[in-house]
Amino acid sequence: MNVLELMRRHKFVSMTFVLLTLTIGILIGTLINTGVKAEKGQAAPGATPLVIPSPVQMATEFTKLAKQLEPSVVNISSVYSAKASKNSSRKRRTVDPDDEEGGDEGMNELFNRFFGGNPRIPGAPDPGQRRGSSVGSGVIVDKNGYILTNNHVVEKADRIRVKISGDTNEYDAKLIGTDQETDLAVIKIEASRPLASAKVGNSDAVNVGDWAVAIGSPFGLQATVTAGIISAKERDITPGQSFQHFIQTDAAINPGNSGGPLLNIQGEVIGINTAIATQSGGYQGIGFALPINTAAKVYNQIIKQGKVTRGSIGISFQEARPELLKVYGASNGVFVGTVEPNGPSEKAGLKPKDVITAINGNPIKDGQDLINRVADTPVGQPLTISILRNKEKQDLKVTVADRMEVFPERYRASRGDEPEQSEGTQARFGLTIENMTDARKDRLNFKEKGGVLVVKVEPDSFAEDIGVAPNDVIVSINTQPVNSVDDVKRLQGALKPGDPVAFEVMRAGPPRSGRGDRAAWQPVFLAGTLPNGR
Repeated sequence: MNVLELMRRHKFVSMTFVLLTLTIGILIGTLINTGVKAEKGQAAPGATPLVIPSPVQMATEFTKLAKQLEPSVVNISSVYSAKASKNSSRKRRTVDPDDEEGGDEGMNELFNRFFGGNPRIPGAPDPGQRRGSSVGSGVIVDKNGYILTNNHVVEKADRIRVKISGDTNEYDAKLIGTDQETDLAVIKIEASRPLASAKVGNSDAVNVGDWAVAIGSPFGLQATVTAGIISAKERDITPGQSFQHFIQTDAAINPGNSGGPLLNIQGEVIGINTAIATQSGGYQGIGFALPINTAAKVYNQIIKQGKVTRGSIGISFQEARPELLKVYGASNGVFVGTVEPNGPSEKAGLKPKDVITAINGNPIKDGQDLINRVADTPVGQPLTISILRNKEKQDLKVTVADRMEVFPERYRASRGDEPEQSEGTQARFGLTIENMTDARKDRLNFKEKGGVLVVKVEPDSFAEDIGVAPNDVIVSINTQPVNSVDDVKRLQGALKPGDPVAFEVMRAGPPRSGRGDRAAWQPVFLAGTLPNGR
């Protein structure tokens, strides 16, 4: 092989090696570059994406209970004009003469410790405000719109509004009746359909440690569900409140829960949430509900007669210690302290220092037992009262009377109650009005006869709701002509909550075109149902 041939072969081998090296380099570079790009395209290499599974209902008893009861629990808002006076705040009551504890002048130490000197009643209005509102809860107990709630949620309200969970409407409620003794009230709304009513349980069947569920509107947050247990029964938190023996629970109860239901795990109402023990004003694990058995008795009387009547035999008495009873020859009973002059017991011959041992042959266990039996007895019905006098047994016939009639002054004074108002109490439309003088008519170019000028319309009032506006002139109410402020007072004084009210007003419109007149007055017809007014 000559030299030229060797050179050509060497050159070919060299070129082949260079091309091979270049090809391998390009291939390695491509692989490296591809790996870098893959790494840059995934923020978390090796992570597996999460997958949302198809929805599966994990129903529990609490879930079922909440769905079942939410339509029956309502939000209640009350608008009121509070008057700062000695009767506007919730005073500590002295004991009725039928009550065994006797008159106590200050707030009970336990109550002070719980409530910081005043009861923290969820939803109660602040008596220092001139005008305000309170928010509470209630439970529908009748498909026709009857609602059980706390009296302090609606007392002294000018207007009561109700919202139902899942319903976009807001309803005006009528106050049917109240009971100060148990802090309960019954209100009613008119709905175009039958409402979902809660099932009432038996609070006597409740045991400490049972599950408890509260539903209400704490801080206005409607349909809030909380759960806990029954912490205690027959809890007395206020001295002298003979008809308030509470169920205690640690289910969260806050301001706004008042009047809402406490439920057992079967979804039955076992209590009406009424108060909380707190040093902060909020939930601290101690809430109180009035047993539904007590609430049902009150409700049944209110829907039947509009009020609650309790029996009395006209005495004050003392819970007798065993030593005292033994001295007077008794093994059980209560010791009579005073007898109300001209009351049922005095008429029957009962005297101080007598020991009441039985009613209608059934032994008396203690003072509360006596109170309950007498209070539940219809007014006018006689009772056989067994007593020991000088260690000798006697039976006396005592005719039960109405507590409020036996002790009218002490009954009202003990709670700071104002006298009850009749159904003819003036209904406040929420208006400030003035007479239309001839000079004013001329200035306003008002040509109609009579009428009163609307100067101001209060917020959240009946008048605002139906559309009355400042500078309207009211010319008739329920087709009756209005010529003066006195006419409005007379007409509204004849109305009561739940009555339909129609206003005819004249309203100033734009001047008629082309004539250069001043504002033209046009008739406007407005109507609505009068809300609660007291």
